[in-house]
Amino acid sequence: QVQLVESGGGLVQAGGSLRVSCVASGSIFSINAMGWYRQAPGKQRELVAAITSGGVTNYADSVKGRFTIWRDNGKNTVYLQMSSLKPEDTAVYYCSAQAGAISWNVWGQGRQVTVSS
Repeated sequence: QVQLVESGGGLVQAGGSLRVSCVASGSIFSINAMGWYRQAPGKQRELVAAITSGGVTNYADSVKGRFTIWRDNGKNTVYLQMSSLKPEDTAVYYCSAQAGAISWNVWGQGRQVTVSS
């Protein structure tokens, strides 16, 4: 089994930056990809960014050029650096992993990111 523990996030003014981190533990060898989802109040959870075990990344159109995902395999950690934040980026951000599957089947507890205008 894989466990994910997130940290970071918080409150920032529009235009500012924040970082969220996610440490994976357990059967990390089974992880094919890791990613960040977000869910704003009243909206569906959406994929923000993902990175494969080979380092291939993809981003939602809404965050391209502003967010960066990367992983430190030595620390079993994936990061999401968020820059030029907008109020519409306000959401709970969830770390997720594809562990032994091609679906996102492992989830962290979520971190609140609030961007004030």
